[in-house]
Amino acid sequence: MTFAYWMVVAAALLPYVTVGFAKAAGIDNRAPRADMERLTGWRKRADWAHRNHFEAFPPFAAAVIIAHLAGVAQGRIDLFAGLFVIARLVYTLAYLADRATLRSVV
Repeated sequence: MTFAYWMVVAAALLPYVTVGFAKAAGIDNRAPRADMERLTGWRKRADWAHRNHFEAFPPFAAAVIIAHLAGVAQGRIDLFAGLFVIARLVYTLAYLADRATLRSVV
């Protein structure tokens, strides 16, 4: 499996890692969505980052697969896939730290 494909796996796991931070406060599994709406501060932002990871994942995964099918140089695919995952990690940290401008730039 290529490095880029591993980055697809990493990007697929990001939403679950991020929501783990939000849910660490203790969420009632009988009504998790209602409980998530009551979160505040960085835990609320972790939930929002979690949702955004799901939105960003499909185009990223499609881009990696299409690049492979199109015969783009593997090194180039790997580079951009790695940069995407790093950017998503920085994005998440900026979101949790309430750095809205940095988050938007990333």
